[in-house]
Amino acid sequence: MEEKLVRRLMTSMKCESCGQNYEFGNIDVLGHREDMWFLRVLCSTCHTQCLVAAVVKEGKAPKEVSDLTDAEVIEYRSKTIEIDDVLDMHNFLVNFNGDFSNLFGQEKYR
Repeated sequence: MEEKLVRRLMTSMKCESCGQNYEFGNIDVLGHREDMWFLRVLCSTCHTQCLVAAVVKEGKAPKEVSDLTDAEVIEYRSKTIEIDDVLDMHNFLVNFNGDFSNLFGQEKYR
């Protein structure tokens, strides 16, 4: 696994002291052995510095979950979004008030 990817993953972690996410430039990889990575992180907000030992493994991509039939998957994969589709969506959103319950019908989702 690349150092850059491990550093990117650390940007999703929050400082224990103040709750701010770590910034990419404030994460230093000190080294690693197999899946165990050692990092030094500095919070840009409260300036707390921490040492981190993390196990980072490459996993398999999750299996796709879908309620579509095989035929529907094939049909929809072959369709492309045309300019008219984009314009139709734009025109819809211009007047949409954000009320999804009304759009989809409240009774159906109770």
